[in-house]
Amino acid sequence: MGLDFSVIPKYLDIVLIGALWTIAITLGAAVVSFFGGIFLAIVALYAPAFVRWPFRVFSFLFLGTPLLLQLFLIYFGLVQIGIDVPAFVAGVVGLGLHFAVYNSELFQTSILAVDKGQTEAARTLGLSRMQALRTVVIPQAVRDVIPPIGNNMIALLKDSALVSVIGVSELTLSAQRAIGSTYRPFEFYVLVAAIYYIINLGMEAVLRRVERRIQASR
Repeated sequence: MGLDFSVIPKYLDIVLIGALWTIAITLGAAVVSFFGGIFLAIVALYAPAFVRWPFRVFSFLFLGTPLLLQLFLIYFGLVQIGIDVPAFVAGVVGLGLHFAVYNSELFQTSILAVDKGQTEAARTLGLSRMQALRTVVIPQAVRDVIPPIGNNMIALLKDSALVSVIGVSELTLSAQRAIGSTYRPFEFYVLVAAIYYIINLGMEAVLRRVERRIQASR
């Protein structure tokens, strides 16, 4: 059979549109996972027990079950109780919540590492606990946790391919559709791997820039 990369240009627009969907899903889920992680960390550390325990059960379920199953539950399961979630939204929410739980563990460790004297100083200045968290503790915790959070974001990009199973035409599914028309899997999977690598390099460059700015601000 041999290789024939000449089939790629005809379907390149389909694959590139899929790449844009992959970037959109990754960015949306990254936002959900970042702020969701902060929220879950605050609840785990400071909320009353009757609030904290339901969220711990939620975190345990997301830590202990596969991401693929979680996507199925959100997209196919919720519709049975009258909640019809579009595939793109289900993908963003599923990925976002999954990684929010992992980010929460990082944020909790970072928050606890902030010197308690700073919180006490903020309280003596008249700030409430939540104000002290928002203005003193969380900014420092976020600054210290950026590198491992960045690693989670790269893992999120790779796992975004799983949303193809619920019908989102992201990069992998777009390539599979092109393969269905050309019967040239190797050529298109090589193209997809190259595109993922380019997106990954872009994310790493952005994360390094953010880390340098954070280091410079200390």
